Amino acid sequence: MTERLYYEDSYLAEFDARILEVRDGGLRVTLDRTAFYPASGGQPFDRGALNGVRVTAVEEEDSGNVVHVLESPLPEGNQAHGVIDWPRRFEHMQQHTGQHLLSAVFEQVFGFKTVSFHMGAEASTIDLDAPSVTPEQLRAAERRANELAWQDLPVRISFEDAASAEGLRKEPGREGLLRIITIEGIDRSTCGGTHVRSTGQIGVVMVRKTERIRGQTRVEFLCGVRAMERARADYEALDRTARVFSTALDDVPQAAATALEQAKEAEKARRRLALELAELRGRALYAVCEPDARGLRIHVERIEKGPIGDELRALAQSFCAGGQGVFVAACADPPSILLAAGEATGIEAGARLKAALEKCGGRGGGSARIAQGSLPSAEVLEALVRALAQR
Repeated sequence: MTERLYYEDSYLAEFDARILEVRDGGLRVTLDRTAFYPASGGQPFDRGALNGVRVTAVEEEDSGNVVHVLESPLPEGNQAHGVIDWPRRFEHMQQHTGQHLLSAVFEQVFGFKTVSFHMGAEASTIDLDAPSVTPEQLRAAERRANELAWQDLPVRISFEDAASAEGLRKEPGREGLLRIITIEGIDRSTCGGTHVRSTGQIGVVMVRKTERIRGQTRVEFLCGVRAMERARADYEALDRTARVFSTALDDVPQAAATALEQAKEAEKARRRLALELAELRGRALYAVCEPDARGLRIHVERIEKGPIGDELRALAQSFCAGGQGVFVAACADPPSILLAAGEATGIEAGARLKAALEKCGGRGGGSARIAQGSLPSAEVLEALVRALAQR
């Protein structure tokens, strides 16, 4: 079994070890001891290098050994010098210790127990056994967690027997020796992860948002370096937005709301004018369309991109308002069709289109005056257009 050096010292960034096994052409290496953390307990694996070769993944095997997955084969030899990617390791230490602190606060202040924890590439989450968490509760938990961080409370590692270990936030669910992380006076939890030495090193604890997941509440948070970088990114995004609106940062929400309302009103006006234009165009098309031998005025309208919308339907209805109009609209993507017929044509648009669609594997229908549907392919669409637009 690989000796895990990070169990005793999360700050160990370099180490020497003996190579026990090399597999897969030198790409998978097992050592007798390692400071590399394998993916486990919601925390991602460490990165770094062994004898100068980049470590791309660290895995834990059922045997208890830790396997280091390398970018290229390890040079021959039986000794290894490992170097941890320290910025990544320390960032993980901040997030994981911050999670212990935040979970303890949620439980102590509101009675919300942490069900699970996940540390992502950009943010971390805890799932609480609460159907909802109010904004006021989030702010209170965030404030309390930061107050405890400012107290710079010691964070200690200890190894205790499960039978005698007391004051744990969560029952360990197993017997034997436990690794316990203690935040002085605040929390005691069994954990195999890497942690900072005091709460002050967590930095800022920032709660971002919540989401309901299977009757529980998922809380997204960031700590330390991540919180600082996110706050900077948020500020810069807000500053750019304020410049767009030519307003102060604090006035951006109201400026955005006003602009959104104006855009909605402008879109309503645009749609109204577009419908009016479609009606005018429909009457103009009808006037210049030559009648066939039966007196029907048939027009085919083609569009490349769908869907067939209100403006096209208004155009069709306006064209057919003259009485003798038959309007066919064909959309190539997705393959779809519209049929409209004036009252004097004697054509029942819905019945005729539905029957035609059933023959070619399409679906659709409508009223006597206007109907539309979808087709399985563009080839079928063209054949249907020719059939419906026969003069």
